[in-house]
Amino acid sequence: MASFTQVPAKNKQGYKWVCTKEGPPDPVSGKRNQIARRADTKKEAEARVDKVLKALKEDGINEKKNKNLPFIHVAEEWLETYKRTKVKKNTIRLRGNSIATLNKYIKNLNIDKITPKKHQSILNDLFDKGYAKSTIEGVHVTANLIYKHAIKEKYRKDNPATGATIPVKRRTVEEIEANPIEEKYLESHELTEFLNAVRKYGLDQDKEMFYLLAFTGMRIGEALALKWTDINFETHRIRVTKTMYNENNNMREFELQPPKTDASIRDFDVDEDITNMLQNHYKTQTKLKMATRHLLPEYYDSNFVFTHDNGYPLVYKHIANRMERVMRKTNIHKHATSHIFRHTHVSMMAEAGVDLATIMARVGHDDPKTTLQIYTHVTKKMEKNATQKVKIVFADLLKAAALQEM
Repeated sequence: MASFTQVPAKNKQGYKWVCTKEGPPDPVSGKRNQIARRADTKKEAEARVDKVLKALKEDGINEKKNKNLPFIHVAEEWLETYKRTKVKKNTIRLRGNSIATLNKYIKNLNIDKITPKKHQSILNDLFDKGYAKSTIEGVHVTANLIYKHAIKEKYRKDNPATGATIPVKRRTVEEIEANPIEEKYLESHELTEFLNAVRKYGLDQDKEMFYLLAFTGMRIGEALALKWTDINFETHRIRVTKTMYNENNNMREFELQPPKTDASIRDFDVDEDITNMLQNHYKTQTKLKMATRHLLPEYYDSNFVFTHDNGYPLVYKHIANRMERVMRKTNIHKHATSHIFRHTHVSMMAEAGVDLATIMARVGHDDPKTTLQIYTHVTKKMEKNATQKVKIVFADLLKAAALQEM
């Protein structure tokens, strides 16, 4: 039911009519929500109120309420909810970084004023400034999630990120040829050279870590999170149920999280030489612990496989520095991080004749695109070598056939 009142106005009649009607309660607070509009006549004022009520009924958008609702407010509101989901802390950190990037463009722009054209221009500008494709994709995905939240909360009707195009740099022939698949893994002779250098120049725990990575294909976070209870020395099996998260590479600020994917939770067999090596490491570590823990009041009895002298687990930066140090002792010129051992393990298993499905299960379903590339490359190379080997073994038969045709 409508109610009408007169208010002073600077028009010919000296007043305007204000029409007020009861609107739907506020969806958040549940409080009463009266809609009022003014016009020169009762009929015009009521028509304006009815228009607002119709819009609220159809899509729930409260234009007056959303008039001063900047992007930054909605983004922060969404992030607070997002933090309470099952996503990992590192993902939350990356989403926060994406919001910081978006804030450079639309921090104070009202949420309902952001257009598809504006969103696309942000992506294009990031591309023009040389941002990595992964960064641009992260910004796009984060914005998309925020806009979906805005639609759900009735802050706007549509999603301006829908249909956007991620700019992609076209690679030249030179760039493609300069980054062949062989760059993603260590070939047999390179792995041999690296591990020889580890044995000759490696420092404490280097041999155990790098042999483990090479002969299991574990992610570095999984290896750092490994505890002695995860290794069965009798059956020669390793269990992966967690990964190490340490944003600041501070040994005291680590956090154990579930592995990257459900497929990453796995149990697999390991070569007996590797488990024997780890068992010797366990004995050495136990003796060191017994000899030093009373000297270190802050000793952290963590049961981790790879630790500092005070018991805290090693961090990724430590392994990266050790790997770089060993690489300098070799003639290997590939840009390599610890992740190269995952790809190397894939190539080792492919060369040993292990099928792709088994390899994927063993390494915890790594990037299927890269794994398939390496697997296909290695197996094709094996096919070529097989033909050459057959030719060598049966050279006399082939030669005899050729002579018969003459």
